[in-house]
Amino acid sequence: MSDVVLINITGRDRKGLDAKFTGILAEYHVNILDIGQAVIHNHISLGILAEIPKAEDFSSIFKDMLFEGHKMELRVDIKPVESDNYEKWVHAQGKERRIITLLGTRVTARQISAVAAIIAQNHLNIDYITRMTGRISIIKPQDNPRASIQLSVSGTPVDLHDMRKRFMEISQQSGIDISFHVDNIYRKNMKLVVFDMDSTLIQTEIIVELAKLANVEEQVAKITESAMRGEIDFKESFQQRVALLKGIKEEHLANISTSIPLTEGADLVTKTLKGLGYKLGILSGGFTFMGEYLKEKLSFDYMYANELDIKNGVVTGKVKGEIVDGEKKAILLRQIAQREQIVLEQTIAVGDGANDLPMISIAGLGVAFNAKPIVRERASNALSSVGLDGLLYLIGLHEREIKQEVLQASQYSYG
Repeated sequence: MSDVVLINITGRDRKGLDAKFTGILAEYHVNILDIGQAVIHNHISLGILAEIPKAEDFSSIFKDMLFEGHKMELRVDIKPVESDNYEKWVHAQGKERRIITLLGTRVTARQISAVAAIIAQNHLNIDYITRMTGRISIIKPQDNPRASIQLSVSGTPVDLHDMRKRFMEISQQSGIDISFHVDNIYRKNMKLVVFDMDSTLIQTEIIVELAKLANVEEQVAKITESAMRGEIDFKESFQQRVALLKGIKEEHLANISTSIPLTEGADLVTKTLKGLGYKLGILSGGFTFMGEYLKEKLSFDYMYANELDIKNGVVTGKVKGEIVDGEKKAILLRQIAQREQIVLEQTIAVGDGANDLPMISIAGLGVAFNAKPIVRERASNALSSVGLDGLLYLIGLHEREIKQEVLQASQYSYG
């Protein structure tokens, strides 16, 4: 009868270590049931769950492994695994899995401890932890520091709503983003990302800049505040604000487009996603003149926004066609997904305002970016401690993969 054993090898890493120990197991025709390895600062932790076909070989394997460990100054621990425990482990596969991402300018032990405590209280198991960002120098601090780790957890949360609420509280108290989403086949097969424009891809609201140009900033602000209090809906408030822009000369619109700064990380995230073959879209309650400029600058595939009515080179104070509000954004996301022949689970939506919630809620991965409180409360994933390029870590890219993709994109563009 065969035996199942758990082998743990720890100590200073060195070349040929895996070959040496698996070579010993190979001599006894051992079957590998599970294997995992991690190396942190040149120290290795190698775990092997193995089936020994001939139980009588256990003592010989134990002796050979210990002897090799002694020669290599490694600790080797071998323990038998009872068949009942092994079968329970086998049947435990297929549990719900989720990915929890911590992202900020740094990650501290206090933050990880707080998150891990909530995970444990919800009867979830942390299966593995992965660092997503590069190694951090203490002597030469980064100009734009990033620190991110991902935790893969299994099990069904006791209270999913409360868990998300408590993660948000930790996020607000410690200044770190905590995102929490289901790990399924679609997570690694995303194909479309749509972004809000104002205060997401760019650092301001275009209608505010236009209001300054028309000297109606105060009036526009009052209407916006009224809409936020729920006294008037988005479409009505939008029409009232646009009416105040009457008289702006068309030639000034181009000047505004080129003067508005991009959000930190916008260029990096779009270059990387395009290089990976994603389709990109802008779904905005702002204006097409700015959207067209960004579509060209950042190589977007789709752009939908509101078109200002212009006659004789002057803004009339009206909008052409249907107003792009929150519900329209969700409709457009569905339409683009259908055109690209993908399901909604393969889409990502990023935005900051309440009118982004409809598209955020139906996308496979919805992300609140520098968002209003109501949006952060309803979105499972949030980015506020870093730039828009933080999205790349949420979708599972390691920093080295991001740098490599940007390098390839640059060679393709200029080579």
